[in-house]
Amino acid sequence: MNNPQSLSNSKHVLNPIALWIACLLSPYALADDSIEVIEVQGQHLNAHERLGSAEQLLSDLGVDFSAAGGVSGLPILNGMMGDRVKILVDGADITAACGNQMNPPLSYISANQVASYRVVAGVSPVSAGGDNIAGVIQVNSIAPQYSDKAEFDWHSGYVSAQYRSSNNAQAVGVGARLASDTVSINYQGSFEDADSYEDGNDDLVLDTLYRVQNHALTAAVRDEKQQLVVKLTHQKIPFQGFPNQYMDMTDNTSYGLISQYKRTLENGEFQAQINYNDVEHEMGFFTAEKTGMMPMNTDAQDISYQLNWRLELDKDTTLLLGQEYFGYRIDDWWPAIEGSMMMGPNDYVNINDGERDRYTAFAELQKQLDKKWWVSTGARIEYVHTDAGEVQPYSDMTMDGGMDDMSGMDSMGDMSGMGDMSAMMMDDPNQDAAMAFNAMDRERSDTLVDASLLVRYQITNEDELEFGLARKNRAPNLYERYSWGVSTMSTSMIGWFGDGNGYIGDPDLAAETAHTVSASYTKSATDGTWQVTANTWYTQVNDYIDGAVVDSTNRTDMPLTQRNTLKFTNLDATLYGGKLESIVRVVDSKKAGTWDLTAAITATHGERDDSDEPLYQIMPLHSKIAIDQQLGKWQNSLSWEWVDSKTRVDPRRLENSTQSYSVLNLQTKATWDKLTVQLAVTNLLDEYYQQPLGGVSIAEFKADMSQGFSQLAGQGRSVNIGMSYSF
Repeated sequence: MNNPQSLSNSKHVLNPIALWIACLLSPYALADDSIEVIEVQGQHLNAHERLGSAEQLLSDLGVDFSAAGGVSGLPILNGMMGDRVKILVDGADITAACGNQMNPPLSYISANQVASYRVVAGVSPVSAGGDNIAGVIQVNSIAPQYSDKAEFDWHSGYVSAQYRSSNNAQAVGVGARLASDTVSINYQGSFEDADSYEDGNDDLVLDTLYRVQNHALTAAVRDEKQQLVVKLTHQKIPFQGFPNQYMDMTDNTSYGLISQYKRTLENGEFQAQINYNDVEHEMGFFTAEKTGMMPMNTDAQDISYQLNWRLELDKDTTLLLGQEYFGYRIDDWWPAIEGSMMMGPNDYVNINDGERDRYTAFAELQKQLDKKWWVSTGARIEYVHTDAGEVQPYSDMTMDGGMDDMSGMDSMGDMSGMGDMSAMMMDDPNQDAAMAFNAMDRERSDTLVDASLLVRYQITNEDELEFGLARKNRAPNLYERYSWGVSTMSTSMIGWFGDGNGYIGDPDLAAETAHTVSASYTKSATDGTWQVTANTWYTQVNDYIDGAVVDSTNRTDMPLTQRNTLKFTNLDATLYGGKLESIVRVVDSKKAGTWDLTAAITATHGERDDSDEPLYQIMPLHSKIAIDQQLGKWQNSLSWEWVDSKTRVDPRRLENSTQSYSVLNLQTKATWDKLTVQLAVTNLLDEYYQQPLGGVSIAEFKADMSQGFSQLAGQGRSVNIGMSYSF
């Protein structure tokens, strides 16, 4: 198998014109201890060379992202996104505390802080994490480094800077470490400011600007048998535009604590960890690129602990045991606006004293049966408890205009264009909805049972087969269960899909249950100069949480401006796909250096079982091919990405189709001792394209409704320059 360090390189893909090349090539895709066909790992050994979000690191490993804010993209694995993907940052499970999931877990860590990362899609072992059906992403920054001296003194540091022309993004990162042979203290910080980017037609893509800063202070102490690490984090996002949401982020302030203890046992290792994260999140409007007036506030806390044992029963057998608790609390309210007929006189209480607790335990056995066979099997049991307090609408009296009609609203809180007010006297529909919600028993619980079986068969030294079977579960999140508002305005505030539609929760939602089977075959050259990997997977999901259309609204008299109101509902769904990856070393000489040709092509299909209609936001066929050269101090790369047209779209969400496109990227990097300089040109040919996973541009719609809800455009050509100096 391959060296994990090689996985920090891109997962490159090819154009269909060159598809036959993929049969001859294969990427360094699987890590030494790979146990599933989509598992990839990476070590970001020179993390300070990259700035910005961690999204690009995972994109290089084949993870797709649903567009959102500049640092808040939602990862997609095997056609599934959002909470279906479990994301652990330094082992901590951070919940997206927002009805639009504007602050997902990956938004809390910047690329320069990442020391290692792991992606396990589909059949993930139970020890990797529960409460997910799509897979697990683990991103780690805790990697203490010590000196070989007893004196506590300066160890290392770095200063980095980066500029991207397409959005005038400017980023800086700093790091400093003091250490002895038993103590290590490390600080890492980053700051990034970006304007809205331009597309391939040199048009501004409205409301894509943002500003963010991240800080992390990590202290570690060790002796021969044990290590204690304490990490403190702070993030401040004063603004972040979300072009495919009705609202923007106007503040996200968080503080976090991780305390991690490891001890070597006579026959293994014990690890205990405590995690805490507190966030104050605000939504509203801050830019002339998308105007309005409507504040929304969220306060939330995650607190959890994990106890894990790794026991070596004999030289070929390992037993993994774990007991964990994850607790989440949230208050979500929308402050009243003084003098507003629609947003007052009361605060709108969306989620009051929301609770979600998970109590989990797992056992996993890994065994090398003989020289050819390796097997891992395990089970995880989780008890998930949710509850929420009573809520209230903006008003408990009859209102002029109510909240049931937004047809004349130019923006949230802007009543311009409303017709005869006397013709629109009505009761606020949220009044009855709040009364019904408050009258019901809102406490719910789910018992989840996960199981996994992973088998590896080494046919020869150059041929390997892998098989996986898994049953995985995910309980509904608090917004899926307790979003009670039914008016157009209220429902439009709920939903992390970027589709411009509105959503209503259902307290009686059942947990999702996925049964997945996967298979992978890897063939390598005897001399290690090429490798091919082919894998397939199939997932059947019972009680898949989707949306049923219960209403529609239109702010104009044009059909293309219609949006739907959907209620979260359970149904059955099927997803499957495959991936072909390859790499070949085409040149290896002292004069020309090493040249590697890498390629892959990926296909995903998802549909509802009741109607065979497409699921939302399924990535179309896509590919990438790249040539990478390393010569002395220089590393150069030329890559070509191709994405097929998206014609299978979700009719309930009024999903847009998109055209096929290709993007050419060029990158070079040189390192002289402690200085690294990078130059890259992305979308070299300035291709205009619409993102198939981008959702609709609400910002553009509000600027010109006559065009309807057009798909969000991708970035045009960008010249990116970066420098990093370590000392």
